Amino acid sequence: MSAATSPTERRVSARIGAISESATLAVDAKAKALKAAGRPVIGFGAGEPDFPTPDYIVEAAAAACHDPKYHRYTPAGGLPELKKAIADKTLRDSGYEVDPSQILVTNGGKQAIYEAFAAILDPGDEVIVPAPYWTTYPESIRLAGGVPVEVVADETTGYRVSVEQLEAARTEKTKVVLFVSPSNPTGSVYTEAETEAIGRWAVEHGLWVLTDEIYEHLVYGDAVSVSLPALLPELRDKCIVVNGVAKTYAMTGWRVGWIVGPKDVIKAATNLQSHATSNVANVSQVAALAAVSGDLDAVAEMRKAFDRRRQTIVKMLSEIDGVVCPTPEGAFYAYPSVKGLLGKEIRGKRPQTSVELAALILDEVEVAVVPGEAFGTPGYLRLSYALGDEDLVEGVSRIQKLLAEARD
Repeated sequence: MSAATSPTERRVSARIGAISESATLAVDAKAKALKAAGRPVIGFGAGEPDFPTPDYIVEAAAAACHDPKYHRYTPAGGLPELKKAIADKTLRDSGYEVDPSQILVTNGGKQAIYEAFAAILDPGDEVIVPAPYWTTYPESIRLAGGVPVEVVADETTGYRVSVEQLEAARTEKTKVVLFVSPSNPTGSVYTEAETEAIGRWAVEHGLWVLTDEIYEHLVYGDAVSVSLPALLPELRDKCIVVNGVAKTYAMTGWRVGWIVGPKDVIKAATNLQSHATSNVANVSQVAALAAVSGDLDAVAEMRKAFDRRRQTIVKMLSEIDGVVCPTPEGAFYAYPSVKGLLGKEIRGKRPQTSVELAALILDEVEVAVVPGEAFGTPGYLRLSYALGDEDLVEGVSRIQKLLAEARD
């Protein structure tokens, strides 16, 4: 071992040094820094609703600030009343009946994902990850000692993978399949039949399923979000559900997510959290309690706005020569293919990758988008339409004008 790689010389561990920065947060940070410097940047980077958190949720949090019982440590796994409310919400929204002992409240969805993988993966275990994928999934798998195995779907299938593709990727080391519907970054939503087929395949081969339901309430048109463990009771003993309040209730900054799963897995993940972070901030937990216990009226209003923006952004992007933009059925992202523009001359440059094209768009017209490389599929861009209508139209108009200059 050379001195350069000696453990005594290495300043950052190999395990942590291998983690990539969150590409979506990096793009959002750059856009915000440019804005702070006075530049008229429009950011399509972060998956963050532009609406304020509903008033009744904020008021519940404000009241909690004045209650001394929330000034102290509480159970690491979550406030009992919140866990009960999450169980009730899970039954109400997806038809899946669970006990509060099957729930762990976490510091946002990212911690939920990491702790779920950490609780069930041993070194070398493989996790099948459909791509395009959210940037955090493979990093969480690697941190937990697992090996992500990508299965790629493209615009020709609506970014949905098939059972045949999953089976082709399965090996004797496969332990988990990741299932995400509605999807970040594509907005794809699996049909009930597709969902059931994937679930039955997992049951047949004794695989675990981690299903991320964070966008469950953001579906449009005829699309329906189906919860796998509700659909297939025989899967429940090897199914972990990740969810949270961030997207549904415009609460990204409150940092409250949760895991639903078998009791032994939840106990193990709770033990991990007891040493990592202890309890989630009590004020945030009380806010989440108000959110999941309340009705979905505010969510319905936000969904109307997202649906309107969804239609606008798809129409405008589809008007650009060289861009193919499937209509997303859920979440709040468009994921157009820009492969038809790569290699073309645009203002004296010939971007060869979607990374280079995204950089050109930011430099030339001050619009921030995330390149497909961040999601495991080069040749695409992700644009979040969770921003104001005027900014959306202005931002895409700038992109349209720039890319109209593309020449062979």
